[in-house]
Amino acid sequence: MAQDAQALPARIGLDNLEPSEGSRKIRVRRGRGTGSGLGKTAGRGGKGQTARSGKGRRRGFEGGQMPLYRRLPKFGFKSPFKREFDVVNIFALDSHFSNGETVDPVKLIEKGLIKNGNGLVKILGEGKLTKNLIVKAHKFSKSAIQKINQAGGQAEEIKIPGERIEELKIGGG
Repeated sequence: MAQDAQALPARIGLDNLEPSEGSRKIRVRRGRGTGSGLGKTAGRGGKGQTARSGKGRRRGFEGGQMPLYRRLPKFGFKSPFKREFDVVNIFALDSHFSNGETVDPVKLIEKGLIKNGNGLVKILGEGKLTKNLIVKAHKFSKSAIQKINQAGGQAEEIKIPGERIEELKIGGG
């Protein structure tokens, strides 16, 4: 304790501030003579493109050989109009909702059955439904509609925003 008090200055001020040990490094001065260890070519090797400033070679450049990203075949397509649905099965509705309750996307999010993603919900018919529920979703499988109706409930389809109701008529017939 007494040694620590002697090591510290009486007061800390701008006149006696020093950086902590090991926090500052001396910059390496390249190309300043052979005695420095990084003289002459300054760690860049011999002559050529890599020895020059700028080192202009793009990513993936393989010295003139056909680069890997051009040798491999391209495939696939990402549709900008693709719609992804959050999927919920009938058995999940049966276990999370009580008899006569209305099920909609907001309630499914509250119960943790779907994540708050793009908001489109599809009900699939896996499992059994014993309760009569009014289910509102954007899409239903045929088996889901059948099981909801058999249990005494209703399947109501919510209109998807931006979906066309009528087919386009081409040719003016």
